[in-house]
Amino acid sequence: MQKWHVILTKADHKKIKMTLRSNNVPMEAKKRAQILLDLDEADGRKPDSLKEVMRKRGVSENTVVQTRKRFSEQGICTAIFRQKRLTPPTPPKVTGEVEAHIIAAACSAPPEGFSRWSMQMIANKIVIDGIIDSISDETVRLVLKKHGLNRT
Repeated sequence: MQKWHVILTKADHKKIKMTLRSNNVPMEAKKRAQILLDLDEADGRKPDSLKEVMRKRGVSENTVVQTRKRFSEQGICTAIFRQKRLTPPTPPKVTGEVEAHIIAAACSAPPEGFSRWSMQMIANKIVIDGIIDSISDETVRLVLKKHGLNRT
């Protein structure tokens, strides 16, 4: 016996049909929508078996099972479309304050004996000043490029 059942309402059918007709929907979402249609048990209809759905749609067993599970637990939109991540996986290391210090260092006079700042020198100065624990010269370059600054 399967644990999760797919019983689509008329509104669900309408959403699936719109998804399948749309040109702005990724192919993976269209495949999941087709999987839901194949697994539909509404009106006493016998759904396709897991193996049949896998063969017809060219997907793995896990895709079929997860789509069915998401539909049963969270609804049609979650089953078809991927969820957007609310927060990035890691917070950004360079904040506005750090950017300001990088720009200030780049705009200041270079150290004695040098005609201009190098990216590594700016990175080292920011770390020595205690603004940030560590930063690469490439990050410094990207910050300066973002603000349209060069080293001269």
